[in-house]
Amino acid sequence: MRNFCQRLGALRRTIHTTCRMTTTFETLNFDNLVLRSLPVDSEVENYTRQVSGACFSKVNPTKVENPRLVIFSEPAMQLLDLDEKEMARPEAAQYMSGNRLLSGSETASHCYCGHQFGTFAGQLGDGAAIYLGEVVNKEGERWEMQLKGAGLTPYSRHADGRKVLRSSIREFLCSEAMHHLGIPTTRAGTCVTSDTNVIRDVFYDGNVIQEKASIILRIAPTFLRFGSFEIFKPTDSVTGRKGPSTGRNDILVKLLDYVIKTFYPEIKPQDDQEQRYCSFFREVVLRTARLVAQWQCVGFCHGVLNTDNMSIVGLTLDYGPFGFMDSFNPQHICNSSDEGGRYTYENQPNVCKWNLEKFAEALKEVLPMTTSQRLLPLFDYEFSRVYMEEMRKKLGFFKHFATDNEIVESFLHAMESTGADFTNCFRCLGTLSLPGCVSHEQSVRDTLQKLLDQCMTLDEMKKEYSPTMDPRQLAMVMSMMQSNPQLAEMLGVKRGFAQVQQEMQLMSKSKELEKMSSEDKRVTDREVWFGWLVKYVDRLKKETEDVENLEELNGRRVSVMKSSNPRFILRNYIAQNAISAAERGDYTELHKLMRVLENPYSDVVSIDGVDKTALSAASEDSTPAADRRGCGSDGVGDEQTTTSTKDFHYDKKPPQWSKQLKVT
Repeated sequence: MRNFCQRLGALRRTIHTTCRMTTTFETLNFDNLVLRSLPVDSEVENYTRQVSGACFSKVNPTKVENPRLVIFSEPAMQLLDLDEKEMARPEAAQYMSGNRLLSGSETASHCYCGHQFGTFAGQLGDGAAIYLGEVVNKEGERWEMQLKGAGLTPYSRHADGRKVLRSSIREFLCSEAMHHLGIPTTRAGTCVTSDTNVIRDVFYDGNVIQEKASIILRIAPTFLRFGSFEIFKPTDSVTGRKGPSTGRNDILVKLLDYVIKTFYPEIKPQDDQEQRYCSFFREVVLRTARLVAQWQCVGFCHGVLNTDNMSIVGLTLDYGPFGFMDSFNPQHICNSSDEGGRYTYENQPNVCKWNLEKFAEALKEVLPMTTSQRLLPLFDYEFSRVYMEEMRKKLGFFKHFATDNEIVESFLHAMESTGADFTNCFRCLGTLSLPGCVSHEQSVRDTLQKLLDQCMTLDEMKKEYSPTMDPRQLAMVMSMMQSNPQLAEMLGVKRGFAQVQQEMQLMSKSKELEKMSSEDKRVTDREVWFGWLVKYVDRLKKETEDVENLEELNGRRVSVMKSSNPRFILRNYIAQNAISAAERGDYTELHKLMRVLENPYSDVVSIDGVDKTALSAASEDSTPAADRRGCGSDGVGDEQTTTSTKDFHYDKKPPQWSKQLKVT
């Protein structure tokens, strides 16, 4: 009897294991909770309109011609219990393009508003994204599926609801890269392209080109955002716009209660509704602060930090004109259409806090501003705490001292003054052994040389700090700003005095560099970095106090630093190299890059094992749009966009030509 029971138990485990492995597109476990919980638009026709009294509108994806799978993320698709074998099916491209609907799926688009570049824009909504439903996987996790680029919705406004291959690849790669860096983010499951052509004015100069419509599958617990709560906003005093559901506090309460119950279960139901909403707002403040602190520590710039791009659960959301910094510049602007410089690297924390203020305004009918305003200072505290916690790991500090912030700031200043690469300089520090270790003195020399290798040359610095105005133009603008600032803004001086001040700084730096020789630059760089290393070594000595086994401590320190300082990030030129090849129909580089980005902290990444059969393309068009036209909306490009993959280095200081790439 005992043997029989053992065999029966083994059989049950085998059946259970087999069942776990047999999830297919046709058997996904859909449970579309959000559509049951929140009001859905009663209008079923798909046309552009203001959607009042609803959070979602039912809409079907628009089919594309000859869809084909470009790439998929195995870890992301596993969230849906779909394995590599399932993704190899011919039907995969049909389902992931929206050409064929999944059983249990209910397709819809979300209504939201937003403050864009600081101004309330009114109704926006999912103009190119379509909700497929929510899958509850075998671990009990709930994941929303969404197709981006799947066609027209009631929120498409003047657009066509489509995305092209270059922007789709960028979002796919960065979503997964951020996840593997350990930063909260929406995920990307698949990227599909097609033979359906769309028209794009890449430079916004009237010269249009045809590109291939492409679709990505996005996966997240939810895609609700700050802007989801702004549909209730009354008429804005500046723009005269208002949300489509002004005055519908009943829907606001439904939305809040749904979000708290579903995504913040730690906030228990209480009789005091205001206290519950207060706890929710507090948690959103903290999650947002942690998120942007993590961005700053890897040099990530979002590019469009509007309220409609801020996740309600603290995820990195909507990858458009993003960019990772190469050389450190606190004023770095990754979005070339951000003429006002609102979303610089340095300003990201301030903008996120400002967005939280707008979120508080959106909740004021149920959570008084006097209450929510008291919670906003938590943002600064949490940001500073997480930022310094991460920076100590990056610098190899186990102990905490009040002066650690000075070491961090002086390191950033050294990078800025020498034009050094942000990512690689942090990685270089792992070379330096603790004082007292046998290899310490040699490691100091090695680290110094590695840091110097990351610095810009004099010519590169001159190009980096080249003013955008000539002196006469700048003098005229300064005079205009003093006499008629409104006219100056109308003529394109978006940031007023701030922009003028930056131009003056550029001009001053440019004059300074003109007086310098290449040898002067090298000598100055050495002095800067040697001076900083002296401070750094002095700080490291504090780590060695009362330590018996220095080598063991140093080993632990280096391990922490390597797991905190990425070797690989998604630099624009590396992404563009893969995009240009993909637009020619060659996906080999894209798959290699994906393998690299899945292991950002690794010293050894094997890309030889990429299945060559999965890299073949099915497109006849061999001329990539980026090569034909250069930089463009939601994408990057330049006449010199590709480089040979032979001896291609993913972890080196970027070539000078990469500075010409623009993202809009």
